[in-house]
Amino acid sequence: MDLLIAIGIFGLMVALATVLMNGGQNDSKRAADLLEDITRVDVDKVGEGLIRTGGRQNRRRATNRQEELLDVIYRISFLNRLEERMWQAGLYMRVSEMLLLIIMMFGAGFSLGEFLLHDLLMTLAIAFGMSALPLFYIRFRRKRRMREFTLQLPSALDLIKSSIEAGHSLLRGMQVLVQEFAEPLGGEFRTVLEQSRLGMPLTRSLEEMLKRVPDDDLRLLVVAIKVQSEVGSSLAQIIGRLCEIVRTRQRLQQQIRTMTAQSRMSGLVVGLLPAAVLAIFSLVQPGYAQVLFYDHTGILALKLAIGLDLLALFTIRKILRVDF
Repeated sequence: MDLLIAIGIFGLMVALATVLMNGGQNDSKRAADLLEDITRVDVDKVGEGLIRTGGRQNRRRATNRQEELLDVIYRISFLNRLEERMWQAGLYMRVSEMLLLIIMMFGAGFSLGEFLLHDLLMTLAIAFGMSALPLFYIRFRRKRRMREFTLQLPSALDLIKSSIEAGHSLLRGMQVLVQEFAEPLGGEFRTVLEQSRLGMPLTRSLEEMLKRVPDDDLRLLVVAIKVQSEVGSSLAQIIGRLCEIVRTRQRLQQQIRTMTAQSRMSGLVVGLLPAAVLAIFSLVQPGYAQVLFYDHTGILALKLAIGLDLLALFTIRKILRVDF
């Protein structure tokens, strides 16, 4: 019976994901209908406008529950934030596919927990934990990509400065930068150059890159280029000074990580120590720890201990985080 309930909930999660994915296709259909209305030509423009207005109102009234569900999700900006994080992590896939993966991971975790543990609280904890794995992967990829970009930025600024001092333009310096640097910095500046070739202003292209790479040092570069384009000062001197600032910030950040390394390691050891002690006692003296797994009071105490241990880990991590 429990297995049937778990399978039913898993099927419900898959159906919900299918509904969300079909909603994106309906959005494409509405866009195609709107484009057809715009390109339609008729002599009686007033009547055509009334027909278009009525058609649009009818289409709005005919929207199904799938589109309403997507509208609710978009209002809380969950999908927008998820898509933005995926871009920043270098994962160029559709949000519906990632959402389907999250829902399927939740269903798989719920089914596994219900089949093995038969405890609703632990089953939900496993389900939410497995559904959060794709989000943790996105966060890991995003942090690693931001770190690699930040490490490449000072050398890239030196190259742009040297190119400008040699008499080349800023765009030419970016072209040299794209040829010399690998991902992620080279790919991001390649996108800036392609957008500039298509007619987008350079400052706008840099602002779009800043959305994909929300780095404070890159924000300083974008502000410097915008100020230079409006005021007309020496861009080479500005970039040279900016390069010194970026290197100073990176050196300070490395010093902070070095000074807090011992405290971070101590917090990790203290957080993992109860689990290690419990595992050792379970192997050396099984009867000593058996009450925590088979007695009702022991199970409640174990759940409380796990919750407090996780809370302590997050608290230590928050205390040791230094923002500057």
